[in-house]
Amino acid sequence: MPSILTYAIGDIHGCHTLLVQLLEKIREHAGNQNHRLVFLGDYIDRGPNSASVVSTVRYLQESGPDRVVCLKGNHEDMLLKSLDNADEATQWLDNNGGYETLNSYDGVVPDDVIEWLATLPTHHEDERRFYVHAGFLPGRPVADQTDRDKLWIKEPFLSANEDFGKHVVHGHTPQMSGHPDVRQHRTNLDTAAVFARALTAGVFTNTQDSATEFLQVIWSWD
Repeated sequence: MPSILTYAIGDIHGCHTLLVQLLEKIREHAGNQNHRLVFLGDYIDRGPNSASVVSTVRYLQESGPDRVVCLKGNHEDMLLKSLDNADEATQWLDNNGGYETLNSYDGVVPDDVIEWLATLPTHHEDERRFYVHAGFLPGRPVADQTDRDKLWIKEPFLSANEDFGKHVVHGHTPQMSGHPDVRQHRTNLDTAAVFARALTAGVFTNTQDSATEFLQVIWSWD
């Protein structure tokens, strides 16, 4: 099997400047090697420029649909549910950074963005790994996982460190240390970019389950 690199990117949350910097690091790291990108969801909310993040990620996916995977996160799920449910809308806007997303779109999220978000899958797998936004419910096969668990779960997934048959690469639970949480059967790449820590890409190969290294962009206060 030809060697291929997979770069899995954690929660971005509207931090477009960090995303651009990380993508440049990925380009430099990959060089001429065949590589794929897997985005773990949560492109929007809380950060200053959700619209630009979505635009950049969509452009990458449209330019290389065979090598760019975009997963849905719970924040995309909240936006979609807010469209026809007033209580969901209030929860998204008041407690989860929805106002920042609306501001980045000058008040209205375009229809084509809504349509794109609605098409995003809730997990992806390759030869050695499962990729998912939040995680899986222990004791249940991946094929039987609900979208809610894949988008929202924390416990008991985080404590169980269960073997689901492949290494699980996820985000969703911010690591305020700014470092990935690397366990035997899972790796958490949410390194709290929107909380002024870091945006992280895990570098994976088709010969090893866990990441061989991590690429990061750190917030600068200069």
